[in-house]
Amino acid sequence: MDFGDEIKALAAKIPKISENICTEEATKNALIMPFLNILGYNVFDPTEVVPEFTADHGTKKGEKVDYAIIKDGKPSILIECKCIDSNLNNEQASQLFRYFSVTDAKVGVLTNGIIYRFFSDLDSPNKMDDKPFLEINLLEIKEPHIGEIKRFTKGSFDPDGLASAATELKYVKEIKQILAEELTNPSEEFVKYFAKRVYSGLLKKNVREKFTPLTKKAFNQFINDIINERLKSAMAEEIPTVKPNDENGSSIEKPDDNSGIITTDDELEGYYIIRAILHEIVDPDKVSIRDNKSYCAILFEDNNRKPICRLYFNSKQKYLGIFNEDKNMEKMPIESLKEIYGFSDTLRDIAKVYINDN
Repeated sequence: MDFGDEIKALAAKIPKISENICTEEATKNALIMPFLNILGYNVFDPTEVVPEFTADHGTKKGEKVDYAIIKDGKPSILIECKCIDSNLNNEQASQLFRYFSVTDAKVGVLTNGIIYRFFSDLDSPNKMDDKPFLEINLLEIKEPHIGEIKRFTKGSFDPDGLASAATELKYVKEIKQILAEELTNPSEEFVKYFAKRVYSGLLKKNVREKFTPLTKKAFNQFINDIINERLKSAMAEEIPTVKPNDENGSSIEKPDDNSGIITTDDELEGYYIIRAILHEIVDPDKVSIRDNKSYCAILFEDNNRKPICRLYFNSKQKYLGIFNEDKNMEKMPIESLKEIYGFSDTLRDIAKVYINDN
């Protein structure tokens, strides 16, 4: 397996073993040490990884940080570990804050085996920042995260070049958070910025209140349109082969004669939307479409036994067939294809079942 596959494999194990992890030591052994191993560090070699690393600080004597990764004979990354069910906060990072200023380490990591928070000294030299410049949740791992984690592998980690990369990650992360907040609850400044460009009158309170939901709606539609257009563009040269099912549920090629099976534009657009929803957790190529006379099936890995959902779009009233973990389906009425986005969490949940099964 390549690096990305190893990270995803470790992430896929977490739901299966988490109930059996009840202590900090169990968290280290089951999750954190394997993570360090994937990064290329030999956790059993004290010249690379020092457990219970001690660095006396002022009146604090004998305190330990859980791991120190050594580079050129000096600590370069300090790691503070907590139990898997811990809610990470700055109080739990107190030892990292103290040790950071008295060692040569350029990165401090606070983790519970699922979430990894990476800190540095971007605001003040030799003083660890209050906010992490990078946060990774293995249960919500995305492709861009793989490249960010790879910066910290044994072969790639460059303490001297870290500042530039960490600064970029920090500000991109903070801007994304602002955009997410504005998307959910647009601020007055955000609303006024757009309203001024489309409305010629005075922006009185009642006008601003009118433009707040309009701004939010436009923002959501704009993002959805971009996703759909990019998917359509990427798939333009490789339109999916639509395969109806035979009586045994196996895939058969669509016949040349008029079988009555027609994959409509709405069904294809629904398929693109579902691929867009799932693209953060699964390769879009693993999301397949099969059509038959009564419904259009969206499947995981083109496997009829791994249904993600069904599109019932052949009548005036459209329905989305949603599956739970037991593969029981419920038909949900929808008026617009964009309502599919409202079922994003449910679609991701069933896809995660198949990912974990793999």
